[in-house]
Amino acid sequence: MIVLGTVVFVTAARGLSALPADAAWQEILNSEPKRILRDPAGANESRAARLATGAAWMSLQPATDDNLAKAAAIFADLAQGDDEVAAQAAYLRARLWQLHFLQPNYARAAELYEELAARQPQSHWAQLGLVKLAMLKLYALPDVPDRLAAAESILARITTPALQRDLHLQIGQAGVILKEPLSRFLPHLVAADRIGGISGTAREDLIVQLGELSMRAGLPAQAQEYFERYLQEYPNNVRAYAVAERLAEAKQLLAAEEVKP
Repeated sequence: MIVLGTVVFVTAARGLSALPADAAWQEILNSEPKRILRDPAGANESRAARLATGAAWMSLQPATDDNLAKAAAIFADLAQGDDEVAAQAAYLRARLWQLHFLQPNYARAAELYEELAARQPQSHWAQLGLVKLAMLKLYALPDVPDRLAAAESILARITTPALQRDLHLQIGQAGVILKEPLSRFLPHLVAADRIGGISGTAREDLIVQLGELSMRAGLPAQAQEYFERYLQEYPNNVRAYAVAERLAEAKQLLAAEEVKP
């Protein structure tokens, strides 16, 4: 599922002067970027260490456009390479314009995501950036006549199953919000469920939603599948009684279809 917020990194920095590399990233995760910025690393600073420095400027609180501009300059320089650091820097640079600057620039963020995808299309960061680009097209960019179609065109460029799932889910939920016809977005929610990997409350909510939307779409067999799954997985949940009632309705509809001449 797609979640926005605090920057979290999976790549450990190497060669940061003031702190060991893993400790440097931990300081950022612990929301203590000032310790990263306390001492300059000098001329021998590695690319990964510079990435950590940019991330520290990005995470520094209170956030100011001056600090974010310093991060953007570091990311812009690092993004010129062709390694994993370059891909991550390019992604974070786009995120700055999408989320962090006081005045977001969605068009600029979209342009940067596109540049990353063109340069390093199979990078995890490029693939993740395509999901963010689709979100911009679904909700933020102006003059997108068919928002679902715009996101669907990006879906074809994503090769990572988990990210395909996330974008299917986002297109489906956008269809609900934008009041699109069920036939336009329900298959995306089904596809997200089929790929799997959704857990917790989000999984529970999705199963119920798929059952209910399938009923509204005139697909009682599909609704039955999801309502039965819900009762198998969450038999003691407070919603189980209401789901059981909807399951009975789905079965009645199926029975009525069977007796039609």
